[in-house]
Amino acid sequence: MNSNIILLLILAIAIFGKANSVAIATCILLLLKLIGLDRYIYPFVEKSGMNLGLIILIAAIMIPIANGSISPENIKTVFTSWTGIAALVLSFLTTYLSGQGLNYLTVQGHGNVMPALIIGAVAAAAFLGGVPVGPLITSGILALFTKFIENS
Repeated sequence: MNSNIILLLILAIAIFGKANSVAIATCILLLLKLIGLDRYIYPFVEKSGMNLGLIILIAAIMIPIANGSISPENIKTVFTSWTGIAALVLSFLTTYLSGQGLNYLTVQGHGNVMPALIIGAVAAAAFLGGVPVGPLITSGILALFTKFIENS
């Protein structure tokens, strides 16, 4: 199937599922392809996009610390509460899973599962009110699951 058709299908699903970030990303990829810049920009985005995106995401998350809305006292309080400790443990686990997922998709070459990951994320956004930021964690879980199944 032509890659443009696949992108258009993902775009339609994203629009239907109200997954705006997926729809915008898909539109950008389609536009770059249609105007012929894909051969120049796709390799850069494929190589560095994940890293740049993570940097922007982490910077956005750290804005409350940078602008002073989170104080050292707030930090001390959160690390002595059960929710803070749970957040620390879950963050550790999901960061590990994200790393496994990135390795699974890129180094191990299983990027072919990406359409299923995107459609699952969009469906969760549409029907469960989720935000489609989980494909790396999902692929990490998938990597561990496939490793477990293959070693059984």
